[in-house]
Parts: sequence; structure tokens; C-alpha cells
Amino acid sequence: MSTQSVTLLGSTGSIGRSALDILGRHPDQFQVEALTACDNWELLWQQCQLYCPRQVVLVDTQAADKLQQKLRQSGPEVEVLAGMQALNQVAASPRSTIVIAGIVGAAGLASALAAVRHGKRVLIANKEPLVMAGRLFMTEARLHGALLMPVDSEHNAIFQCLPDGYWDIVSEREAGIKELGVTKILLTGSGGPFLAWSYEDMARATPDAACKHPNWSMGRKISVDSATLMNKGLEVIEACHLFHCQPVNIEVVIHPQSIIHSMVAYVDGSMLAQMGRPDMRTPLANALTWPQRIDSGVTTLDLLQLTELSFSSPDERRFPCLRLARSAAERGGTAPVLLNAANEVAVHAFLEKGCRFTDIPKIIEQTMERISVQDDTELSCILEADHQARVEAHKALAELL
Repeated sequence: MSTQSVTLLGSTGSIGRSALDILGRHPDQFQVEALTACDNWELLWQQCQLYCPRQVVLVDTQAADKLQQKLRQSGPEVEVLAGMQALNQVAASPRSTIVIAGIVGAAGLASALAAVRHGKRVLIANKEPLVMAGRLFMTEARLHGALLMPVDSEHNAIFQCLPDGYWDIVSEREAGIKELGVTKILLTGSGGPFLAWSYEDMARATPDAACKHPNWSMGRKISVDSATLMNKGLEVIEACHLFHCQPVNIEVVIHPQSIIHSMVAYVDGSMLAQMGRPDMRTPLANALTWPQRIDSGVTTLDLLQLTELSFSSPDERRFPCLRLARSAAERGGTAPVLLNAANEVAVHAFLEKGCRFTDIPKIIEQTMERISVQDDTELSCILEADHQARVEAHKALAELL
């Protein structure tokens, strides 16, 4: 395998750190071209020492100045860029063949789209590009010959369970799952830290409690999404775009052990499941080198040590975010944009102790009721809907106080 040049968008987050661990294990196969972060210049400096990228980007200009000064004093020769536009620049650069899109939130949308429009292998590790602009992303990927590789453990599991050649069929004919004999996608989820909590107890939940995921090590925002089950709802929307199916074709299954990452059911009665330890390095390694496989640093499951694999249906009464996300997926257009933006505002407020955990779905629902859904999914329309939803979500938040 020839050496691949990799740009990592969001290198200081949990996905970024996991990706760098894999890249560092295979220096003969991967060269780090560019690393980006929001403002964590100290960690980015450490990553420069270890991986020697040609370029780095910090969105925060003051943080970029500090990193530049540090590199001048001691460190490799690295070009430091600053600002949002620089993210798009390194994502589109012809020097890299692989782009890992790991920036949390709507902030990662434009840079991921820039990578797609330059025909790269794009590892989609953040949900927002497909949630906010799934139709646009899939259209641009086909137009420019980009290869979209899902990194979410659930979507990567589905991808691994689909027939050989599925990606080629999707790219050429926009085929859906039924054409390949698939009857249902079963999207698994742990249920998060509040799976057994009552609604009353969740109303008193603290940010720290919400971020204590039972199986996965993740950032705080996505940890809260897991606790509300919004994470599963966003994954339903993603799956609809990635696998050309409707929400009715996707069943969410609670699987607290996080061993089976998702399943695919076929018309002949077969059901294929992808299993593994709850470690993001597994789907990252698969997406980096598919159809080949490499060592990810994750040990293989010991089946004899598994004492239980349990499954149940989600309780949408206690976790209404899943219902709201399904509704947005069914409505289509800019509905998922409104959902995602309102959720980001609500989750941020909860993490800053500005609202209760159980207020999150209330803010989202009120926001979506107040804004008309548009069918237009061009980028300008998406960004306008995102802006409107954030304004309304802040109003809904203020009304709760």
C-alpha cells in the first residue's frame, strides 16, 4: 500500500486523538499533512512534536499566535494558519488524499464539504455534515468522485454488514437497501448513563452525570447527546442519507453492552452483525484503509468473557429527543438543520448549567414549531435555517428561565 497523506480536522478532540494513535502505528502507510483545532494550542503543539504536520490551523487567532511563538522557540517547522477559511483551505488542499472530518457541531460543515468537492476519501466522524446537508453531501460526493466513509461505530458497522460492491452501486445508481435484499437496518445504542433513571431523576441530573457514559470515552457534547438519545436520532438521519433508505427502514435497539454495533437484516432471514470492543479506533482503521484492514491497536473480543448481550426498545416518553429526530427525518428539507441547531444551543446551555437536562427536548421542540421547514437544501439555505434555529432556541431557553 502506498503512503497516504492525511488531513485531520479536529485533531485535539476524542476522535482526533484516536485517529492519531492509528496513524502513529503505521508511519510507513500514512503521513500527516495537516492538523486543525479550535483553540487548544498546547495540545496541538504536542501533536506537532509527535507527527510533524506540514500545516496546522487554529480557528482562534490568538491561540494561533501562541502556537506560532511556541514553534519558533522549539519545535518542527510548521506553517500555522488561523480562522475558519483556513479549515476549508487545508481540507481542499491537493496535498492530502484522506480527510478525517472530526469537528463537532455545525462548525465542521463547510470544511467537510470542501474535502468532498475535491474528490477525497472523507472519513465522516462528525454527524453534522450528513444531518444538516445529507442530500447535498451525497450529491456532491457522486459528482466529484469522493468516497464517503462512515466512522460512527454504528454506521461503520452497517457499512461492514452490507454486500460487497454496495458503495459502487450507490455511487452509480443511487440504489437503496431494498434493491440489495436488505429489509431492515438495526441501529444499536447503549442507552446512555440514564437508561434506568426516572424522568424525575433526570430532571435533577448534572452535566457531569450526563457525561459519564457507561462504555465510550467521548467529548462532553456528544456524551450529552448519548444521554438524551439525540445521538441515536441524529444517526437515524445519517443512515437515511448514507444508505438511501427511509426512517421506517431503521429500527433503534438499546444494547447496553455496546458489543454489537449495528445489524443488517436480509430478505432471506439472515441477520449480519458487526461486533467489537467499544473503541473508536476500530471504525477509524476500517475507514482509513477499506477494503484492506490494518492493526488498530484494539484487542479482539474474548467471547468466553461475555456474560450477557441484551436488547430492548427505546422509551421515547422518557427520551423524546429520539422522537423529535425521527420526525425531522420524515419531514426532510431543513427540518434536520433546525433540530441540530436547537440541540446544540440546548446542550451548551445544559453543560453551562443554564437549563435542566429535561429542558433540552423542550427547547428543540419549541424551536422546530416556530420555524417553517424549507425544501431547498442548498448550502446558503441550510446556513440560514441554522441561524434562525439558534436565534429561536435562545428565545425558547430564555422563556424557561
